[in-house]
Amino acid sequence: MGGQYTYAPHSRQYGLGSFSNQRSQQPTFLVPSYLRESNYIERLSEWHRKQSEIQREKNASRGGTLSTSSSSANLQKLPQVHHGVNISVTERELAHNKNFLTPLPSRWSDTDKAPGITVQNEGLEASSAITSKALAINDHEALTIRANHFMPPQCGLYYYEVTISAKIKDNSMIGIGFCGPQTTLNRLPGWLNDSWAYHGDDGNAFCCNQLGKPYAEKFTTNDVIGCGLNFRTGCAFFTKNGLFLKNAFSGLQKKGPLYPTIGMKRLGEAVKANFGQYPFVFDIDGMMEREKAILAREINGTIANKLSPSLSETPLIQALVAQYLAHDGYVETARAFATEIACEAKDLHVQGYEDLKPYEAEEDLDAVNRQRIRGAIIEGDVDKALKHTEKHYPNVLRDNPQIYFRLRCRKFIEMMKQCSDLFSLSNQTPQKGSSWMTGSNRAYEGVFEHDMDVDDQFNGKGARDRFESKGQAAESQYNGLLQETLAYGQVLQFEFKDDQSTEVRNALMDTFHLMAYEDPNKSIVAHLMDSSGRIPVAEELNSAILVSLGKSSSACLERLCQQTEVLVSVMAEEGGPSALINITKEYFK
Repeated sequence: MGGQYTYAPHSRQYGLGSFSNQRSQQPTFLVPSYLRESNYIERLSEWHRKQSEIQREKNASRGGTLSTSSSSANLQKLPQVHHGVNISVTERELAHNKNFLTPLPSRWSDTDKAPGITVQNEGLEASSAITSKALAINDHEALTIRANHFMPPQCGLYYYEVTISAKIKDNSMIGIGFCGPQTTLNRLPGWLNDSWAYHGDDGNAFCCNQLGKPYAEKFTTNDVIGCGLNFRTGCAFFTKNGLFLKNAFSGLQKKGPLYPTIGMKRLGEAVKANFGQYPFVFDIDGMMEREKAILAREINGTIANKLSPSLSETPLIQALVAQYLAHDGYVETARAFATEIACEAKDLHVQGYEDLKPYEAEEDLDAVNRQRIRGAIIEGDVDKALKHTEKHYPNVLRDNPQIYFRLRCRKFIEMMKQCSDLFSLSNQTPQKGSSWMTGSNRAYEGVFEHDMDVDDQFNGKGARDRFESKGQAAESQYNGLLQETLAYGQVLQFEFKDDQSTEVRNALMDTFHLMAYEDPNKSIVAHLMDSSGRIPVAEELNSAILVSLGKSSSACLERLCQQTEVLVSVMAEEGGPSALINITKEYFK
């Protein structure tokens, strides 16, 4: 059986960390299990995130407040080193424009249907309520309904199932398949142009006309019929009660938008669809894995000797890795790698080994400095990184104020992480009615309210972080660190008080939300403190230093990966093999 569906949370990664509201109970969009790891779902999630961000900025411009229970809509937008493909979409589905990324079908349409079809159960059930008095149905007439969205080619493989839920009579006729947006809805699917279907009364497959061809067995009450479209091969197939029948149609590449469709002819006929809300009867997850395996074999079998005229495939890869290590400041690793590969190739008499240049000693000083700075950020020691940067590259932070801002915010996050870790390790419970806003901490009340409109939760309600300790030393250490963090937060806000840009204000507000919880490690903003949030800051600062030295901001291997990702995304727009590839998860992880 196919796996359970999920709803994709909004998520975003930027200089202050990765924020994903995993505790949110509000689903965003349907994600069938077989598409969970797909590039299409990642892009769709990014679109939802952008829509949330746009809405948040609109609310902010109207004087709205920011709630600590909000999701990643509360994250600011800052420039990044690694740029993905920008997805430009609108809220209104434009079926005729392939450049717009639309949601997956999730229900039958309430409007795109023939009169006489009733839609129930949140759009999953459709039944014929037609009577002879309402509309006379001749032999060639029927009632058809389309899903709310078309099957996106960018997902590579699409599949849905229909259960025949009403008792089938001898004269019943039900067709299951797909059709274009302009196909009329008064005929069974498959009978008209731009329409394909499998009919239950005779087991025939119909392709754009009323002359069906024998395909499979008839289907009846309680049968589960699946319909799938493989955009890699351009073939459509059907399943029955979990068994793959066979390909029914081919040559469906570039046919335009195609919608899941069912048609009925008799009163009382009814079906219930599953677009991924529930586990599928057919193992569509297994089929997706097999499709990916086929593609992986083709990719792995590709000969790359012609990519570089002077190097064969293996020396080329080794040279890219060596240059990447040196570029990112891994001094000893780069030197050891280049030396080992050169010796190994020489011993084995591999042609082209001499083209792998040894590590250049004159780059050692800058590489060592960059490695120290990067290492300090990765370890969470922002002050050390700032000190080394000012000492060796004093103009970098002045020329890149957005990086300096991120580093300052990151320091506050690291301080909050230390507070939260100390709280978690204490194994103590909060005093009844206690709060970090009591006692000596009262002096910091309102520290982060200056010139900001923040809700009551942020003003201290529920933020209890004083606790009963087994000794005065533990409580003193915790309170001392907390007060130091609050004082730094006050300085941070004052330092950027004149910057009225939405990005900076939102970033500060999101960062200070860590103070709204007694233990941020267990809050919905815990992702801000994840160590993975250090990496983008370290990479951006490293790139800025390289630019100041007149060098490329990114390594050749990094640029190659970026270009590959963009190329695959562009090729996936019309479906085809590229739509089945998620470069980041399947090759770059």
